[in-house]
Amino acid sequence: MDIIILTIAIVITFGAQFYVTTNYNKYKSVKTKKGLTGFEVARIILDNHNLNDVYVTEIKGYLSDHYDASRRVVRLSSEVFHGNSIASCSIAAHEVGHAIQDKENFKFMQFRSLIFPYVSFVSYFGYFAILLGLLFGSLQIISIGISSEIIILLFQTITLPIEYDASKRAFNDLSINSLLNKKELEKCKVMLNSAALTYVASVINTILQIFRLLLIFGNSKRK
Repeated sequence: MDIIILTIAIVITFGAQFYVTTNYNKYKSVKTKKGLTGFEVARIILDNHNLNDVYVTEIKGYLSDHYDASRRVVRLSSEVFHGNSIASCSIAAHEVGHAIQDKENFKFMQFRSLIFPYVSFVSYFGYFAILLGLLFGSLQIISIGISSEIIILLFQTITLPIEYDASKRAFNDLSINSLLNKKELEKCKVMLNSAALTYVASVINTILQIFRLLLIFGNSKRK
């Protein structure tokens, strides 16, 4: 059973990542009719939402795009920042969606920011506890590891509506501002939905990990 669960988790993780990478590589080569770069798309949407104080900067890395709420900066990878493709516009608009959430005090985003430092600590401590528990056969330490995984699952579950909402905002803004035409928007939707699957995969993997630990805990308890 342990091997089956690990195999399923690996397949889900690599499957989701493969799907995202495939769509990104496909749509980064599809140029938009207007030819707007990711930076220009981000700037237009931000300005239309009166977010002139939010900056858009370029960062290194592959799909390293994110919104930094503490500094109020949308950071776009070089390909997205300079690219004028479906993928670049979609990703840029999605990250701006998080900036808009921040402005509107989106509840899920506020709660995630509140618990992030605690979850960050728990994630490292939890893996260490699981390792020690399995190494020494300690049920108490394994139970701590299970509790940590449940907290991580809560964090990942909260992240899902945040990401889906940001994608919804991105699609609406790209449409309302006529930054993409109808055919381009259809491709944009595929790109945004594929990216969201990585978060769904993370939730499923954590559930599988908790189930696996519960099996180990149950088997150890019967010995």
